[in-house]
Amino acid sequence: MTQDTEQGPRTQAQRTAATRAKLLDAAITLLVEVGYARTSTQEIARRAGVSRGAQLHHFPTKESLVVAAVEHLVEKRLAEILGARPDPDQGIETLVDAFTGPLFYAALELWVAARTDPGLHEAMIPLERKVGDALRLGSAEIMGERMSVDSIDLSIELARGLAVSALFRTPESDSELRNRLLPAWKGLVAK
Repeated sequence: MTQDTEQGPRTQAQRTAATRAKLLDAAITLLVEVGYARTSTQEIARRAGVSRGAQLHHFPTKESLVVAAVEHLVEKRLAEILGARPDPDQGIETLVDAFTGPLFYAALELWVAARTDPGLHEAMIPLERKVGDALRLGSAEIMGERMSVDSIDLSIELARGLAVSALFRTPESDSELRNRLLPAWKGLVAK
């Protein structure tokens, strides 16, 4: 049955996009809530409100679904960050903030699982390249000439490491550590 919108019936492309979006959103939610190991394609389909057949039509494997979900979220998050037109003087803070929230936790789940899952590892390689490129491009756009390419790469790796270690800190102690380290970090990487 075709759902009507104010403009008339939805096209097949619109229905396909809506189904994919529901599946991707459900996959991210499950990755964050229960982790990769306990995320199943059946539960993703159930939460998305789509049939198992529809899920398999769009994403034939768990790996393809969760990788596509994280890729979708990366693109959305990068657009949000750049759309907010962050202050170049706050570029490091913007980068550090990019490694928080559902995107970071979903990606972290996949990184850990990919260590011992060859199929997921293989599926993650193109995604990680795309994420790295997006982070470098976004950082360069925000910081302009303030940082070299090497400083941007170093900052991305430092931000990722800071985010992983933050899992074991309280929000207060994390804020204190960031307030202490970020000025030194900026001093080391700024041109």
